[in-house]
Amino acid sequence: MNTLTNRPSNAFIMASWAALFAGGIAYNVGLWNASMALNEKGYYFTVLMYGLFAAVSLQKSVRDRMENIPVTPVYFGLAWTSVILTLALLVIGLWNASLTLSEKGFYAMSFTLSMFAAVTVQKNTRDTNSAPPPLPTRKSQDES
Repeated sequence: MNTLTNRPSNAFIMASWAALFAGGIAYNVGLWNASMALNEKGYYFTVLMYGLFAAVSLQKSVRDRMENIPVTPVYFGLAWTSVILTLALLVIGLWNASLTLSEKGFYAMSFTLSMFAAVTVQKNTRDTNSAPPPLPTRKSQDES
């Protein structure tokens, strides 16, 4: 295992979580307010959830391989296939949707933000759990 893992800063961790919530909430608020059939909303919601899972799974698989943790080629291939499939499903769905270009762009960008943030949150979680605990700081004489 890589012993040089640095713990991400609290600001970066919070920014990653904020991006995940911003992307996910924006996407779902857009779906809630959209004038599309319920089955279409379900399609886009499922693509988002599947995409988030696929992105985290792929990131974990790539990281495991980098740290010489065994990952079967089948699982690694499925992780890549899932990420590509979710992107294709979103593009095909938006291409054929009767939405304005600004709405299509909104869904594409909030989906992209959510996927990127999910990978970053997973990476931060792994780095936080694998990093050595911070060294205790000494109190100055003024504090005692």
